[in-house]
Amino acid sequence: MTPHHFLSIADLSERQLRACLRLAARCKRNPRLGARALEGRVLALVFQKPSVRTRVSFEVAVRQLGGSAMYLGPDDAQLGTREPIKDVARTLSRYVDGIIVRTFRHSQVEEFARYASVPVINGLSELHHPCQALADLFTMQERFGGLKGRTVSYVGDGNNVLHSLAQAAAILGLHLRVATPDGYRPNRRIWRETARRAARRGARLAWVASPQDAARGADVLYTDVWTSMGQERERAARLKAFRRFQVNRRLLSEAARGCIVMHCLPAHRGEEITEDVLESRQSVVFDQAENRLHAQKALLMMVYGGRS
Repeated sequence: MTPHHFLSIADLSERQLRACLRLAARCKRNPRLGARALEGRVLALVFQKPSVRTRVSFEVAVRQLGGSAMYLGPDDAQLGTREPIKDVARTLSRYVDGIIVRTFRHSQVEEFARYASVPVINGLSELHHPCQALADLFTMQERFGGLKGRTVSYVGDGNNVLHSLAQAAAILGLHLRVATPDGYRPNRRIWRETARRAARRGARLAWVASPQDAARGADVLYTDVWTSMGQERERAARLKAFRRFQVNRRLLSEAARGCIVMHCLPAHRGEEITEDVLESRQSVVFDQAENRLHAQKALLMMVYGGRS
């Protein structure tokens, strides 16, 4: 039987994505829901990149669902260095019931999925951050009651968080306006494929040069760090390129009344977002962080419990 992998938001149909969000809401209302869903199962967290939220939210999710989690950090999981990824994937599949991979290259996640005989979940790669997108959608749905027709403005780096957010918008009919410096646009292939899917759903995906144009009338103002892990050598160049793309009070004033501010954390306060905006009443960043737990519990219940 082919295992059910989750490598990107695009792996889900609209029906599956909406079902996951409904189940996440049930998990949040009732922390005991699914308390035996992973009973007797062990999941391995294979992390080349360290994390606070991803690691803790997944470990807690697995335990609350009755299973156990095993963490393999960068020193343990020297993927492609000590031995080929295909060997690690096939070996771990003999020991554990699932593998959550957090790595620098998406091709490594895909190779894990190609050779593993147990479900593989993408905990983050340089192209996609699908579990974050689940939490983001759930947070928006909590605030607005519904998602279709809402306008999301993303200001900053055209990175993995944006790719997953765009794919989610295309599936659910959200409008997404993106402002990035010209040399930091989203991946062309992902953007092109996602824009075609959005058009079929009546959603609009647009790249604009000005953060003000992106933020104007938006229901959600979203940003992420300008320099991600592994890009430290680019920091000086990135600070210069992104200086006009800060989410601050002036930019927030362009958005719709009742706009919420989102950030996947960790935040570099004073760079991509100001302290006063991050700590404002419009900020939902810590709701997002909490909702990683509930969204991932829902995902795991769907993968292992046959829920769809």
